[in-house]
Amino acid sequence: MPAEAEGTPCWADATVGDLAEAKRFYGELLGWTFGDTLAEYGSYTQAFVNEKAVAALMPRQSEQMPTGWCLYLESPDAAATASKIRDNGGTVQVKPMQVGEFGTMVVADDPGGATFGVWQPGSHKGFGARTVPGAYSWAEVFTREPEKADAFFHAVFGYGVQRMADDAVDFTLYDLGADPVLGRMKMTDDFPPEVPPHLNVYFTVSDCDAAVEKAKSLGATLRFGPMTIPFGRFAALTDPDGSPFSLIDSGTTGGEMPKLERVR
Repeated sequence: MPAEAEGTPCWADATVGDLAEAKRFYGELLGWTFGDTLAEYGSYTQAFVNEKAVAALMPRQSEQMPTGWCLYLESPDAAATASKIRDNGGTVQVKPMQVGEFGTMVVADDPGGATFGVWQPGSHKGFGARTVPGAYSWAEVFTREPEKADAFFHAVFGYGVQRMADDAVDFTLYDLGADPVLGRMKMTDDFPPEVPPHLNVYFTVSDCDAAVEKAKSLGATLRFGPMTIPFGRFAALTDPDGSPFSLIDSGTTGGEMPKLERVR
């Protein structure tokens, strides 16, 4: 598998409070099967769809460790990316760390406090499948400091930035010269103060409404939607562990595509 362009979302994992319960929830909701639990790597457990790696779950190592999803962005040189993160106002939480033969990871915050990962692939190249039911589809940076986020991700990963021409919402798309790779949403007063900035990960489903009902029956909380937009029918939820995530059926679309203005 060839390397992805720098800044391309390449992997997602979740730190969970109860690994068995998280496997039950996501396994039943998204049809995931699971590989061996790697005790030497903190009980890291990969999830698969049709034998293709799509994500991973890992139990938190202490009560102080927050639960939640982390999206990893590809880098050919994790140490160099960590330096750019620091130089542009970000904070490196986990310095470049080699994970066996699998690759090198960094965990960092953007200037507004949204946590993300950096992955320099070794034997683990990242997603084995995308945009099929059960697999990663999309992600957005949710931040209370949108201008800082746009400048930071542009400087660190070279993203082009296009702003949606809509006075009602502050939303931008980040691209690498072709199709967008990430979105950025300003967190308004509708978000409770206790909800931190974060990268919201979307998983593909074939029927958003049915998947939402399934998620609720498994203990998830519906936060928004389902709603149909030009990019698909989606819903935002919180899993039983309190971690936000979203579901999207990209085959069900509606409305006009938004007008975009390039700002970087």
